[in-house]
Amino acid sequence: MTAPFLNDPAAVSWYEASARKRVVTLLDPGSFLEFIGPEQREMSPHLGIFDLPKQFDDGMIVGHGTLRSEKIFVAAQEGRFMGGAFGEVHGAKLTGLLRAALKADIQTVLILFDTGGVRLQEANAGELAIAEIMRALLEARAAGIRVVGLVGGRAGCYGGGGLISGCCSALVVSEQGRISVSGPEVIETNKGVEEFDSKDRALVWRTMGGKNRRLIGVADAFADDTVGSFRDATLALLEQPGRFDLDTLQAEQTRLEVRLERFGHCADAAEIWTALGIEDASAIPAMAAEDFVAIADRVQEASHDAR
Repeated sequence: MTAPFLNDPAAVSWYEASARKRVVTLLDPGSFLEFIGPEQREMSPHLGIFDLPKQFDDGMIVGHGTLRSEKIFVAAQEGRFMGGAFGEVHGAKLTGLLRAALKADIQTVLILFDTGGVRLQEANAGELAIAEIMRALLEARAAGIRVVGLVGGRAGCYGGGGLISGCCSALVVSEQGRISVSGPEVIETNKGVEEFDSKDRALVWRTMGGKNRRLIGVADAFADDTVGSFRDATLALLEQPGRFDLDTLQAEQTRLEVRLERFGHCADAAEIWTALGIEDASAIPAMAAEDFVAIADRVQEASHDAR
């Protein structure tokens, strides 16, 4: 007999799923339509020069569907193709989606991040794409569109992807999700192994992983590693107002200043967790998602009360 959860789309592992699997199972059944599908084959014009394989969608899926009957736009990066790295076509598809949302009376855009940053083979085009995406994203938010990022894939959310995620209205992250502008190896190369040992996987996950990012306020919601959990967390965020004005920016600046003053002396994420008042900080990495969410919510409430 087949186990029931094997036939339940909501039980699919977000970390293990492909980009298309994540989109199709996240949205309402049968609602997803891709804007640039396999028949159009928008591939990078640069990879062939380096004798590298190309992919028909360049690792970026863009389209529309519904989430609890609301029409939304969605973009998803395929971390299995070049680590989800940004190139010319990859970035242009996300920029185009955000600009199209302004003209299509769309209230919500979801970005499913899974990226190591910019492709070295398309560095100039990739860096330009990051800037264009950030501008298009902020223009969408200024027009009242909520842009929610979801992070939980194999590649994490690094480099320019980390910058873009910081511009989103809100972020959902799982324990498997990692968010950082600089990756572990980059930090070690520039600052030395004494500053950050990239081979210390526990250190990497404590510092950049989803639990720490949720506790220090980088992410707004925490999900277990299932599509159903990501869907529930996303729907909860969509019920909150997505303000983007001067007061919002000033409040965020103040929050960051307070965070730096409060935790700037901490040498490890575990010290931050202790400073947050978590009694058994050493238990956080192995803590079940449900138990962790309860702690993270209490930390968030305490932070709001302290302001």
